[in-house]
Amino acid sequence: MSQECHKIQLCVMPEPMRLKKSTFIFSDGACSGNPGPGGWGAILAAPDDQVLEIGGRESETTNNRMELTAVIQALTIGKPDIHHPIQIYADSTYVIRGITQWVWKWIQNDWTTAEGKKVLNRDLWEKLAEIVTNREITWKYVPAHSGIPGNERADQIAVSFAQQKYLSLYRGPSLQYPIAITDIPEEPPLRKLQSCIQKKPTQPYSYLSLIENQWKRHSTWAECEKRVKGQRGARFKKAMTLEEEREILKQWGFIS
Repeated sequence: MSQECHKIQLCVMPEPMRLKKSTFIFSDGACSGNPGPGGWGAILAAPDDQVLEIGGRESETTNNRMELTAVIQALTIGKPDIHHPIQIYADSTYVIRGITQWVWKWIQNDWTTAEGKKVLNRDLWEKLAEIVTNREITWKYVPAHSGIPGNERADQIAVSFAQQKYLSLYRGPSLQYPIAITDIPEEPPLRKLQSCIQKKPTQPYSYLSLIENQWKRHSTWAECEKRVKGQRGARFKKAMTLEEEREILKQWGFIS
């Protein structure tokens, strides 16, 4: 069936398919018990008439985590070309509203919600936010179990992995793919969620300070300045994104 890879099991061809130009992605997640054993599935249809199915599972998870994982893995394993548009079809308003509306405010608010609570699934939101930054992605909502072939197939993959049932995943030319992947609604139900080009945030993600080989993250410049002011040899830097923060820490020698 699939291969064990620590926590997540993947069933995918060893060589990733590099996609070019616009790409269609259908993604879905499933969970038995919520929390409980879960699975995710995704389909990538490339402009060069190739189709790739991928799927995986976790032994203890939630439905929302599987929905997020499906999108993250599709963008990571499939490797759509960063310079060309991507259309993602999902039945999770949690994912679509989160990535198009909520996540950038969460980042500015140090990962707290408007109610002052800690954001759930922060680790996955951080990954997804980093992946989509500066990419042209159109997010389209499709209602679950409404007969849309791509969504139905992604759901079948996710459920099969959640239940640890064998499922053959397809990789090959679209002409031989048995699913009518292009059969989708002309007008997605949630029009205002149809598209969102993820642009680099205008507000800093964080401020970093370094004193005597001890680094610290700050949410505001005032906090950072207070720590470094008057300190001999102190270093500080602003990071606009999570990726930039990691690059700074790499330059400072704290991560490899």
